[in-house]
Amino acid sequence: MNRVLMPFPADALLASAIAEPLQARIAPVAWRHFPDGESLVALDDALAGADVAILASLRDPDPLALPLRFAAQTAREFGARSVGLIAPYLAYMRQDTRFHPGEAVSAPLFARFLEETFDWLLTVDPHLHRFEQLQALYRIPTTHVSATTAVAAWIADAVPDAILIGPDSESEQWVARIAVKAGVPYQVLRKQRQGDYDVRVSLPDAQAAAGRTPVLVDDIVSSGHTILETVVHLQRLVASPPVLVAIHPVFAGDAYASLQAAGLARIVSSDTIAHPSNAIPLGNEIGLAASALMESSAVSRETP
Repeated sequence: MNRVLMPFPADALLASAIAEPLQARIAPVAWRHFPDGESLVALDDALAGADVAILASLRDPDPLALPLRFAAQTAREFGARSVGLIAPYLAYMRQDTRFHPGEAVSAPLFARFLEETFDWLLTVDPHLHRFEQLQALYRIPTTHVSATTAVAAWIADAVPDAILIGPDSESEQWVARIAVKAGVPYQVLRKQRQGDYDVRVSLPDAQAAAGRTPVLVDDIVSSGHTILETVVHLQRLVASPPVLVAIHPVFAGDAYASLQAAGLARIVSSDTIAHPSNAIPLGNEIGLAASALMESSAVSRETP
């Protein structure tokens, strides 16, 4: 077995947890920029016959897109038998339809870009809307790891008196499963979005929250505005400061600082995106799933 895990610099720590269950050696991607901003990537060139997994969480996908392609194509030049992508956070899932005239529908366009570059794709809890499954969007072998078991275990251990709060209806699919696994109750709030930065949420059932610690759970926390609005309402209703659990800690702009200043008792996240809030490791699950996907992809290539 000749497997190589090639992390981009931001994902070096996660790679160390993935490598053992993947049964792969780590060969980091070196990435630097010329003065004019062009990227230069450099790889271990001992890849003859290897099955390669490139690891890059796509929190900031545009600067990564060309280096990803450069790395994958260079790995093939060096003799890699296959090249897959482990993207714990998968970008370009939002724009899966044309909301206004003239807009590009970027979700399938980005899917085509990755399909041209990689043999398979693994991610964690993709944010699906009109596509019910990742396989409906991507035409290469794909799989996803669910963070719900790990998140539920953390909540059961760290906040046993929790009541889970989903900040909007889209979060219910995550919150309900986590609540069942953690053995705690949950509520889902309803929101009205007036604009990109103007979000109003409904009040939860104050009686149900009495005596419990509210734990806000969301798959992606980006601007943080929905969470901030939810925190304001919760502070009017319950005495316990809420805890925030994010599966994907995008935290765009000053979102993290704003959330820290909002009175949350704690902010934690899974390690799909490297961030100081990471407290829920997923490396073992990702490694095992990547190993299975790599194996099944190899079998399908060898089957006439």
